[in-house]
Amino acid sequence: MLFSSIGFLYVFLPITLAVYFIVPFRFKNFVLLIASLAFYFYGEPIYTLLMLGTCVSAYIHGLLIHACRRNKASKVFLISSIIVGVSALGFFKYSDFFISNINNFFGADFSLLGLALPIGISFYTFQTLSYTIDVYRGDAPVQKSFIRLATYVALFPQLIAGPIVRYSTVANELSHRTHSFENFSYGVNRFVIGIAKKVIIADTLGAFASSFHTMSEPSVCGMWLYAICISLQIYFDFSGYSDMAIGLGRMFGFHFCENFNYPYISKSIAEFWRRWHMSLGSWFRDYVYIPMGGNRVSLPRWCFNILTVWFLTGFWHGADWTFILWGLYFAVFLTAEKFFLNRLFAKIPSIFSRLYVITTIVISFVIFSGDGISGAFGDLYVMFGGGNNPIWNSETAYYLGGSAFILAVGIIGAAPVAKNILHRLKANEKVNKIINVSEPVFHAAILLTVTAYFVDGSFSPFLYFRF
Repeated sequence: MLFSSIGFLYVFLPITLAVYFIVPFRFKNFVLLIASLAFYFYGEPIYTLLMLGTCVSAYIHGLLIHACRRNKASKVFLISSIIVGVSALGFFKYSDFFISNINNFFGADFSLLGLALPIGISFYTFQTLSYTIDVYRGDAPVQKSFIRLATYVALFPQLIAGPIVRYSTVANELSHRTHSFENFSYGVNRFVIGIAKKVIIADTLGAFASSFHTMSEPSVCGMWLYAICISLQIYFDFSGYSDMAIGLGRMFGFHFCENFNYPYISKSIAEFWRRWHMSLGSWFRDYVYIPMGGNRVSLPRWCFNILTVWFLTGFWHGADWTFILWGLYFAVFLTAEKFFLNRLFAKIPSIFSRLYVITTIVISFVIFSGDGISGAFGDLYVMFGGGNNPIWNSETAYYLGGSAFILAVGIIGAAPVAKNILHRLKANEKVNKIINVSEPVFHAAILLTVTAYFVDGSFSPFLYFRF
């Protein structure tokens, strides 16, 4: 089931909210668990059992780790929990990748398994791993109620595409959380903004990106416009989903972590990754990079740590060499920044560092979105003037004329311009009252517009569903 669908917005969510707020608190987690399982079952009937199996594994391993905390068996059970989680993720997500590469490199003819990727497996696997690791470290209490733990893992707002919510973040709220009009109002506001970002901005940018990418006569400027459109589409698609997840969580009394903080205003790639998909970046930092020694090691070892983390970050995104290349691409720039780029940009106007970041990111998303390695390099070849393609043509002008407005909206929306203006306006008491009164009307208008997109059928699944 998609958040961006009439069924979710006007049937599933209202019924779930109504039942949730009617029942006593002791039954609220059970209601959320049943609703979450129904939400997942709607799209993945068979794989619902896999997700439940993941919950059972995490629950049992958590209890065993806690029970054996004072002896070496605790570490054995931790390793067991990691093996179970990673094995399930590896089997369903990467089996065909490894088989196809073995066939290509060794001339073998093994049949592909053709397994459908369980939706959200990359996210809920990382959540269960963080739970057992944190219990082992003593950073989170063991959860003795299976209902509560399963609710945490299966919670539908963040189940499909994150953010990656750590158990320690919501451990207390699984047992004791506060419901208020302020929380619910904030949740509605955040959800509406998120669905607008996804349906109105991201999907429209995606349509124009496709138009630029499939022009009958590709041009250099057309491919750069494709790259800009796809970069903005990915941002608004994923940050829109995160907004919806955070908003839904707040409606039910949960405070999920932020996942995006205007990454395109960054002055370095390191800063970009502190602002982009923050829950994933912090996950790899705390559970892979720091345990490997982080930056408190020799230079060769540090380089190895960086390459390993970014190889895994890229591979986490998908079973394709383009994702691995994408991850290693960032490793190169992060290393270069540490050695000399940061010192260089500190001596020159900041406009140059911002242009460097934007250009680097836009190129990265061409790789990310490429149809295989050859497709990605083919796109980059045209972008940088390769072949006999024109710099500009009438077809490029035609599509730019149609996309100029949404491109402007996307570029402005990717910076905190509107946010800053709104904060300044709200500082005035009279204006703040007007905004508070008009906000519900604004939200209703957005929902009507989004509903029109649903009816028209001009919306698409979230890009991160495939991860």
